[in-house]
Amino acid sequence: MGLEAELIEERVWERRREFLALNPAGTTPVLTEESIEAVPGASVIAEYLDETRGLALGERRLLPEDPASRVEVRRLMGWFLDKFDGEVSSFLVSEKVYKRFMSSAEGGGAPDMALIRAARANLRYHLKYIGWLLAERNWLAGSRMTYADLAAAAELSSVDFLGDVPWDEDEAARTWYSRLKSRPSFRPLLADRIAGITPPGHYADLDF
Repeated sequence: MGLEAELIEERVWERRREFLALNPAGTTPVLTEESIEAVPGASVIAEYLDETRGLALGERRLLPEDPASRVEVRRLMGWFLDKFDGEVSSFLVSEKVYKRFMSSAEGGGAPDMALIRAARANLRYHLKYIGWLLAERNWLAGSRMTYADLAAAAELSSVDFLGDVPWDEDEAARTWYSRLKSRPSFRPLLADRIAGITPPGHYADLDF
């Protein structure tokens, strides 16, 4: 969309009063700008950006105009932002990243390997689903890139950073993700780093 965003790190487990005032649920992401105090949640942010900037994008609009296509995009956004997150990325990120920065009173400590193994097993199922979708489509929700692709790629990127995506198990999913992370708008995400964690060599490699 050609928008520049200032990213702010929020340690959600600290439950800062100022952050809870923006989003009482205490979850990220939250978008703020001059015209509105807070837009909480990735799917709500996507809808807000489409309503305020979508019409100007023409063929590059990330939420289609026809109702049936919009339903499919929203369905897949829910799949990845809720189901994938709840079955895969939330476990891996919490166990392998958050616990490093949390005190014992906050739930920090050694990662629970049983949860990590369960998340990795669930990830294989989701990777196959992505490949199944792409067997008949150019992008996850149809012929054009949409918010569904960005939702899926955002979740996968966090897991790929940790080296947990078995890309060799589905070539279609791998090729699709390579197309996405090769886009200029995706590159700042690939440049993000977390103190004390080194991503695998392929993470920022546009051709794997």
